[in-house]
Amino acid sequence: MEKIFPRRLVIPTIVLCGAVVGIFLYLLYISRVASYLSDDPSACVNCHIMAPYYQSWQKSSHQPWTTCNDCHVPQDNIIKGYSFKAKDGLYHAAIFTLRMEPQVIRPRAESYGAIMDNCIRCHTQLNTEFVKTGMVKYRQVEKGEARACWDCHREVPHGRISNLAMSPNAIVPLPESPVPDWLKKIMKR
Repeated sequence: MEKIFPRRLVIPTIVLCGAVVGIFLYLLYISRVASYLSDDPSACVNCHIMAPYYQSWQKSSHQPWTTCNDCHVPQDNIIKGYSFKAKDGLYHAAIFTLRMEPQVIRPRAESYGAIMDNCIRCHTQLNTEFVKTGMVKYRQVEKGEARACWDCHREVPHGRISNLAMSPNAIVPLPESPVPDWLKKIMKR
């Protein structure tokens, strides 16, 4: 055993591993990772730059009937939905942590397909009986064979949010501070 791993390094290795695991668990806690498992729209404002989008959704005609996930996450199966949320969430976390967020937030290319599928899923009767477009897929839009829902419905459901500075005083349910009370007391000293 001594030749493979020196005995004097056992305690420092255990302490280092414990510190790494502790920091990882604290990061999970402070980022409110459990809130993203729900369909609660207030989870979206864990990132302050989503406040204008949350507020515009609150004032929209979609608010009584939908959540953010109803439109922005694939609904065909639970595994695909959660993997999409995880992939999107990790992307957003990286962008916001590195302070690389754009002034105008737009869905990623993969998200457009999910959004359009969900528009059509909820408005199937309208698409088949009234507009007579049927079940259009976003890949048809990309090929120029059809139009995206938002080509006509530009302000649904978020209105005109052209950049993050448009709604600096958005009223949203900001999450409570994840800093424990005992740590706040120490920081005040």
